Amino acid sequence: MNYTVAILAGGLATRLRPITEKIPKALVEVAGKPFILHQLEDLRRQGFTKVVLCLGYLGEQVENLLGNGAFMDLDIKYSWDGNPLLGTGGALKKALPMLDNHFFVYYGDSFLPIDFAAVAKDFETKHKPALMTVLQNSNRWDTSNVLFQNGQIVEYNKQDPRQEMLFIDYGLGILSASLLGAMPDGQPFDLATLYHELSIKGLLSGFEVFERFYEIGSHKGLEETCAYFERKEK
Repeated sequence: MNYTVAILAGGLATRLRPITEKIPKALVEVAGKPFILHQLEDLRRQGFTKVVLCLGYLGEQVENLLGNGAFMDLDIKYSWDGNPLLGTGGALKKALPMLDNHFFVYYGDSFLPIDFAAVAKDFETKHKPALMTVLQNSNRWDTSNVLFQNGQIVEYNKQDPRQEMLFIDYGLGILSASLLGAMPDGQPFDLATLYHELSIKGLLSGFEVFERFYEIGSHKGLEETCAYFERKEK
């Protein structure tokens, strides 16, 4: 697949302490291997070849493991967060020279068992500058934060979710580089803020998925993700 995937993997992972006191979240062991290998192996299986890792906390350990990605038939590049930390949006802004006009955004603590090609096809038919995958979550795995009606995102609001929001940001999006190019250099900002602004302007398309997501951002999520891969590999 021609798209580059930007993986946001620079966070401090405080909710996973003490596991992440000496290793970054991307290297937490899941079913016998570092979590990021599960992500990258799935991306390669789906036909991706280009990955940009946005790293920060203990990120040199990730680069030491993966190198340029050739051993996985991947082309891996690295973009490093600064001081102060740039947030998810700022990290992507800094990585723009390594990205294409449109690119996937993937959270570094999520595993998403879906067809990424279907997401790309939907993005290309909607003719909007950004896409968010959404799941009817109904507060099951985390707080729902998307008002999604008749196949359209009416509003995404991570900061102030409301009762009528039954869907959640699934953890995979596609962004146009021009959206980030307009943001100031070196200024921290959250991708969630950009998504909110796009949603209320009608510029954020939504793609509904039906498979639950797996994440290692919390101890409970890590347990469930380990169980998922252990079942999958039997």
